[in-house]
Amino acid sequence: MNSMKTDTVKEIAERLDCGFRAFIHKKTGQLLFVPDENNLTDIELNPWKEELEQLENSFTDYYEVEKWTSSEVFEIMSDFAEQLTDNKLQSQLFDALSRSKPFREFKFLIDNSGCFRQQLFDFKNKNLQDFVLRQLKRL
Repeated sequence: MNSMKTDTVKEIAERLDCGFRAFIHKKTGQLLFVPDENNLTDIELNPWKEELEQLENSFTDYYEVEKWTSSEVFEIMSDFAEQLTDNKLQSQLFDALSRSKPFREFKFLIDNSGCFRQQLFDFKNKNLQDFVLRQLKRL
């Protein structure tokens, strides 16, 4: 599993970020994605019936790629703010992270920051892919 392709790592990270669970078949390396019912509570599971049955019948044949915790996402947000050269936005983001609803406050600032919004997406995506890759290297 150590030689995972960049496209595979990217796909796993994107699916996890969208609220799915990711599995890799231990022998074939086949990827399997199913909705994470803890995050996607209103989703209709019927379109994933085949995948869910496959998992149910052979769960031990798969590794599950773990999703990051909220504290790990918080750390990514903090790291993003840390590397900014725009001191005003940096200060506002650190202030947002210290408030009672840090994710909402941070998102509001970023959504209204112009080009910094895309920079955050790129930064976050790279960090999430690194997170997935570290797991896959341990398989």
